[in-house]
Amino acid sequence: MIKNVYSNVDFLKKALDGTWVRNEAISNNIANVNTPGYKKNIVEFENILKDEIKSNGMGLKATNEKHIKSNGSSEEFNPIVKEQKNTSTRLDDNNVNIDVEMANLAKNAIMYDALIRQVSNEFIKIRNVIEEGSK
Repeated sequence: MIKNVYSNVDFLKKALDGTWVRNEAISNNIANVNTPGYKKNIVEFENILKDEIKSNGMGLKATNEKHIKSNGSSEEFNPIVKEQKNTSTRLDDNNVNIDVEMANLAKNAIMYDALIRQVSNEFIKIRNVIEEGSK
């Protein structure tokens, strides 16, 4: 029962982990903007989370024993880090564009902040349920 209470928080944690890995990759790209031959890294995790939603039936509630059961959340979550080798925008074979990376960093920070707010709201909901149950 208690595991079901935290299922949304567990899912949001995976999204936060993905945005954190992406932040590290973007920061590494920015740090290597002047390194000859450096190829930028990109991080993909949204499709993994979408597949988990589809395969695990997140959000579905079984009110009858004949309903489709959820397999639960998979514990293993690994964002995919890919090196973009096929492009080069400069003569030194480096493909990092600082303007693009700074925009990606800002976008990722906004996503991370939104996820943090969602986690905070989930804990507020749990606290409200506990407080109402103790009355």
